[in-house]
Amino acid sequence: MTKPFAGADRLELLQTFVRIVDAGSLSAAAVALGTTQPTISRRLQQLERSLGLTLLQRSTHSMAPTEDGQRCYEHARSLLERWDAAEADLRGVQDVPRGRLRVVVPHAFGQQQLVVPLLDFLRRHPEVSVEWLLHDRLPDFIGQGVDCAIRVGAVDEPGLVAVRLAEVPRLVVAAPGLWGDGPPPAEPEALAALPWLAAGSFYRDEIELQDRRSSEWRRLAIQPRLTTDSLYALREAARGGAGAAIISSWLVAEDLAAGRLVHLAPDWRAAPLPVVLLHPPARLQPARLRAFIAAMRAAMPTLSGMVPATRASA
Repeated sequence: MTKPFAGADRLELLQTFVRIVDAGSLSAAAVALGTTQPTISRRLQQLERSLGLTLLQRSTHSMAPTEDGQRCYEHARSLLERWDAAEADLRGVQDVPRGRLRVVVPHAFGQQQLVVPLLDFLRRHPEVSVEWLLHDRLPDFIGQGVDCAIRVGAVDEPGLVAVRLAEVPRLVVAAPGLWGDGPPPAEPEALAALPWLAAGSFYRDEIELQDRRSSEWRRLAIQPRLTTDSLYALREAARGGAGAAIISSWLVAEDLAAGRLVHLAPDWRAAPLPVVLLHPPARLQPARLRAFIAAMRAAMPTLSGMVPATRASA
């Protein structure tokens, strides 16, 4: 029978284990906690002995939680969050945002549109620090220690809380003269004959456009000359005359104003993309996350090239 660890040590051991998993190694966890690797190793061994479980699988080049370790991590992280919230509540500072937030945002959107509201959030909450991670894929919230993620496009993740922030209008654009002589195409049928570029994350071999006057939808098959998952590459290829493309309005506003790109079929638009903030469900939510969500909900619809969400959010 294993001997339970002393109550005073429990939170420290669980905190150490969570930090090991988040950091990816014992040495990195030691740096993060301001201690030594032997101390981290000793705490891990004590936790494993006390629980009677192997929590980590280690090889020469990698380390990962076992199945029991993953369960322990999830329980420990939830317990530590509840303890932090309870401690803050008892001290009367539960509504003061402080601590670190790990936020995952899309590459293009996170580099350009979201930096201004991020900086405003940091100015308003000087006791909060943010890790701003640029990834286009949905993160493993628990495994990577991510507090929330902002996504552009439809998301179907029933295990997460989704807060709809705004929508991104999308336009059909091309370099001047791509269509030949005469005025730019005004109707979808003329667009089908153009060379095309595709955003692999949102469309590949067909496009669907809606008439703003009648609300009629029209679907067109396309054969892209270039397909990419980078919005910046898509814009550059369109500016270089390689083909027409459907691109978020915020990304091409300056090019349209300067004449580097032309808005084709201006009465027809692709469906706008929702901008959604995702986070794991939690009964006690840290003040820093609540403040960040509130800041994004207020700022997002006001950004250039964005419009308010048309459907109520969670």
